[in-house]
Amino acid sequence: MNVRPQIAESGRSKALSVSLNQDNSCFAVGVDSGFYIYHSNPCTRQEAKNLEAGIGIVEMLGRSNFLALVGGGRAPKFPQNKVVIWNDVKAITAFSLEFRSEIKAVRISRSRIIAVLLNSVHIYAFSQPPEKLHVFETYDNPLGLCALSAKTLAFPGRKAGYLQLFDLTSGNVTIIPAHTTPLAAISISPNGDLIATASERGTLIRVYSTATSSMIAELRRGLDHATIFSLAISPSSHRLAVTSDKSTIHIFDLPSLSPSAIPIAAISSDNGSGVGTSGAYGDNKKWGFLSKIPLLPKYFSSEWSFAHATFDGGGRGCLGWTDEDTVVLISAGEEEQAKWEKFVLVDGEAPGTLELHREGWRRYLDTE
Repeated sequence: MNVRPQIAESGRSKALSVSLNQDNSCFAVGVDSGFYIYHSNPCTRQEAKNLEAGIGIVEMLGRSNFLALVGGGRAPKFPQNKVVIWNDVKAITAFSLEFRSEIKAVRISRSRIIAVLLNSVHIYAFSQPPEKLHVFETYDNPLGLCALSAKTLAFPGRKAGYLQLFDLTSGNVTIIPAHTTPLAAISISPNGDLIATASERGTLIRVYSTATSSMIAELRRGLDHATIFSLAISPSSHRLAVTSDKSTIHIFDLPSLSPSAIPIAAISSDNGSGVGTSGAYGDNKKWGFLSKIPLLPKYFSSEWSFAHATFDGGGRGCLGWTDEDTVVLISAGEEEQAKWEKFVLVDGEAPGTLELHREGWRRYLDTE
């Protein structure tokens, strides 16, 4: 996730951006002198590349020698409207793509390069030279929201709160009216079966099946407004992690996919004033029988997190599961904010319950 607009200029070391690779085993950090590569668990520096100029976006292709780079910082290495595909073994530019405006985010796979601009998403074949395949218009997308799996690309629609799903194989496009206010975060599951969304209101997270475009869960972070920083679905698609500007990380259970998923038309306003759906996707774990009573306010039928903890880093950055019980949060920003934090689900004091514990942390810019 690119967080350059939120970082103030100063002479101190800072992480301009952070991003996890596809399996969350490594993460990359863009800095004013180049970029760093780290192992995610434990947090150890794998490489420090000194380019003598700033890198604002670094996107890894697994653990291969190819990375996507965009310039940034006080003295950018490359223009901020250019994506450079970097061969790290040879330390050279393999090829580049140039656009008319600033690049907000980049996603890459072995077959695709995705460039996200403020109001459009550009899809290229990963080839030399790269071939332009598709261009989609979007609603204003200053955060560069975009999620990529092997078969599906998800990004904002042309209306506030809408989500577009693009099938990379068939070319089919699905539009989901996910929220009534602009999107603030999206995440796709590792196997591509689920997509999670949050809006600028920050109270509800909605989870959809990518196969049917039906909502399978509505999760409530809280009742008051919050800025959602990141969403992450676990490897088995059974859990969801959420971070926000409340300095908390919440863990939710996700239901198994079934034919009884909620129809898209059943969604309500993000402000929680809509009418709840009785028993639409199983019993609510927090409210029990209250979720089955019709005409109660929406917050009774939304599912709440089963575990949470606080984090110390800045929070803006990236979030990912390294296994089914372990989440890592990497925050960008100044030295004090730029932290790697590890959270683990452990057995709770009450039988059959789980608690979320912060097991470790590190200021990764100081790591050698």
